[in-house]
Amino acid sequence: MVKSIALPTGITLQYAEQGLASGVPVVFLHGVTDSWRSFEPVLERLPPTVRALAVTQRGHGGSSKPAAGYGYRDLSEDVRGFMDALQLPTAVIVGHSMGSMVAQRFAADHPERVAGLVLMGAFRTIHGDAGVQAFWDSALSTLEDPIDPALAREFQVSTLARAVPPELLATAVAESLLVPARVWRAAFRGFLDTPDFSAELARVTAPALIVWGDRDTYTTAADQEALRGAVPGARLLVYRGGGHAFHWEDPGRFANDLVAFLYERRAQGRQEMEGARATRQFTPAPHAAE
Repeated sequence: MVKSIALPTGITLQYAEQGLASGVPVVFLHGVTDSWRSFEPVLERLPPTVRALAVTQRGHGGSSKPAAGYGYRDLSEDVRGFMDALQLPTAVIVGHSMGSMVAQRFAADHPERVAGLVLMGAFRTIHGDAGVQAFWDSALSTLEDPIDPALAREFQVSTLARAVPPELLATAVAESLLVPARVWRAAFRGFLDTPDFSAELARVTAPALIVWGDRDTYTTAADQEALRGAVPGARLLVYRGGGHAFHWEDPGRFANDLVAFLYERRAQGRQEMEGARATRQFTPAPHAAE
């Protein structure tokens, strides 16, 4: 079901929800110029035991498009407000591309709200990134409305290493055209200007999974290794032949890997709880003073 929710800040977020209310809550955060529909092929393949909440972030799709507030922390605080509004103490946070940076910011700022972290096509930082800077210089710095469909299509195609269904690509392009030029500019300017904060990920205590396609033209193997080192206990999963938007190229595989991570995370949590109970049960009482 596609819904909207108003936050106390005045921002209204559109989101899609499916699965049992009692299921594992998973918040999905899309990439720049996408929307909740970026995860539509994945949602179709998830079991009802996953309470999937795919959010359209501010400035995108059917969500509010304020004049300002497109930094990672602004978007991260929207996630916090969204979870508060739905009365979710914790959730597994899944972020793709820009969404991975928002997920990292949220996990660093609110580690107690993160039950699991999944980073897809993730950057360690976009600060000073040569490729993004070139895109800014050549196309974005002077971008005006209406957005040229050819630009939107070229941008979405650049995220792919393999063919996807034509209707999926058409949807992605259409969603990009809903994003005003000022939001494109504000988002990308924020990417380039925000310093590297990956050292703050040491605060993350939840299980973490990093997923990357080795034909990604935006993020690098070095990014993934840096993130694996930054997030305690993170595991790296590489999709051979996968592009930046590997969840479009093979949504079934990603859905399966995500569900496996959710169950592994739950099993790990049970083991830790049982270990804690055993420790409390068998810890010897302190000796009485002589």
